Amino acid sequence: MNEAERWRELGQQLRVDSIRCSAVTKSGHPTSSMSAADLMAVLLDKYLHYDFDTPDDPHNDHLVFSKGHASPLLYSVYRAAGAIDEQELLTFRTFGSRLQGHPTPEIPWVDVATGSLGQGLPYGVGIALAGKKLDRLPYRVWVLCGDSEMAEGSMWEAFEHAAFYELDNLTAIIDVNRLGQRGETMHGWDLDSYANRAQAFGWHTIEVDGHDVEAVDRAYAEAVATSAQPTVVIARTLKGKGVKAVEDKPGWHGKALDNPEEAIEELGGVRNILVEVPKPDRSAEPHRFETTGGLELPTWDEGEEVATRRAYGDALAALGSARGDVVALDGEVNNSTYAEIFAEAHPDRYFEMYIAEQQLVAAAVGLQVRGWVPFGSSFAAFFGRAYDFIRMAAISRANIRLCGSHAGVSIGEDGPSQMALEDLAMMRAVHGSTVLYPSDANQTAKLVEQMADREGIVFLRTTRAATPVVYGADEEFPIGGSRVLREGDDVTIAGAGITLHEALKAADELESDGISARVIDLYSVKPVDGETLRTAAEATGGRVLTVEDHWPEGGIGDAVLEALSDGETPARVVRLAVREMPGSGKPAELLAAAGIDAEHIADAARTLVGAAVGAR
Repeated sequence: MNEAERWRELGQQLRVDSIRCSAVTKSGHPTSSMSAADLMAVLLDKYLHYDFDTPDDPHNDHLVFSKGHASPLLYSVYRAAGAIDEQELLTFRTFGSRLQGHPTPEIPWVDVATGSLGQGLPYGVGIALAGKKLDRLPYRVWVLCGDSEMAEGSMWEAFEHAAFYELDNLTAIIDVNRLGQRGETMHGWDLDSYANRAQAFGWHTIEVDGHDVEAVDRAYAEAVATSAQPTVVIARTLKGKGVKAVEDKPGWHGKALDNPEEAIEELGGVRNILVEVPKPDRSAEPHRFETTGGLELPTWDEGEEVATRRAYGDALAALGSARGDVVALDGEVNNSTYAEIFAEAHPDRYFEMYIAEQQLVAAAVGLQVRGWVPFGSSFAAFFGRAYDFIRMAAISRANIRLCGSHAGVSIGEDGPSQMALEDLAMMRAVHGSTVLYPSDANQTAKLVEQMADREGIVFLRTTRAATPVVYGADEEFPIGGSRVLREGDDVTIAGAGITLHEALKAADELESDGISARVIDLYSVKPVDGETLRTAAEATGGRVLTVEDHWPEGGIGDAVLEALSDGETPARVVRLAVREMPGSGKPAELLAAAGIDAEHIADAARTLVGAAVGAR
């Protein structure tokens, strides 16, 4: 059997196995898998350099299925490579199996979770950036894309950034099988429509018949030989290829075949080809950056006025000096987030993602695949458009750190389009996330240090305005903790960030009225310090006031309510938050208009304490 014949047979095996595993639960996407089977057969047998016994080997290539619904094909590839056996293949989509409906890194050979279309190629950009700019190793990144997902804007963010960074170690393979979920795709089999746009974005393009294995071989060889630009192989294929009942027929997306035994026989029966996958080139070691050795965080004097966003930039640059694995990304606002300080100090480890927040988050996920420690920053409001990537990052078990600046009405004149008022709720809802909201510069620096080794999605909310430093440089702020800045037994006031400073002013005003307020800095919004909150509620007769520069839903107030629901002391919680759509104005005007400035906090506390006195 010659090379081409072996590839054709392997392609048939991948089709058969895709049908077989989908038949187990009568669910899955076998027809979407069958169209790309020949493309994967050639790749697996000749071009993918991967040691399945050592998936963490830094020299391995990376294979990302952006069309994650074609997981039957991916798992069939794993069987052909000897990574899983037939018995496991046939557990597809069953409860407890790691071969889920869409791939996740529960499987050691899967780098990132896919299935939300339009994400695999952006992840591939991040992995390729790591290979070319950081690891400086010759591994390649191969991304199988679907034609339907080419309608996603995030794909074109990836196309633009890959070309800008000249990622010649990245090859996208578009499986143009013409049929989406509900019918024909926007461009059908018009390969030129994909090629013309990709060329305009700066990619090398190759159009092929995706079932001509020799043409596919030549295309991959050309991609490997191309320098200074990424390559996209645009392959015309047939959905359901090889089975007359479903081939190029609409209505079969996401459905198992009605007669799998007949289809398998039509394809020539079950095969057991075992591929000796080429091993990676191990001649070079991963590049590592020089460090200063010890971490010297910046410090500020108590009473000094410093914006926490500025403290983030200073602390991140210091962290980068001490740790060569720390990298930073930003969405073209680094002179506002102060990530520019890191960029100036460590230009080889800084990546500008421009106004492309989806690619920013995806690149961070891709970089952490290779063990780098990414910090991504932008205005907090703009992470909203990347939320699906953040949600999927949690499914990927990714460790990324995000800093959102310019949060809340306190940013002032820019108005509501720039004011993050839902970011705390958004980030708290992410599985396993950590949400931090520092109130001063020294606290910010200590939290940035901890973020580097924190698992999962970590979000730091920073403030635009300069605020007084209230903590000494030697104080510690463990994640999951809080700080009691005023002792009192009449009312508890809990805030963070800008509202902590307003709460402190309110406490001073209340003291002159004979009301003692206990003020808590909830710098860790998730996990929240429930023990301290419950103790405070008990000490202040259950009178709790929360104040936040955020909508009332899902932020600090809700975090406090959840914590107090676990306690034995009944509590009355009054929540001050932004409840009307803000406009432009001075920060002080907007805080007052929202009812979250010191005056309104004091009034609410008086009412809460007065109601308690009246009740007695």
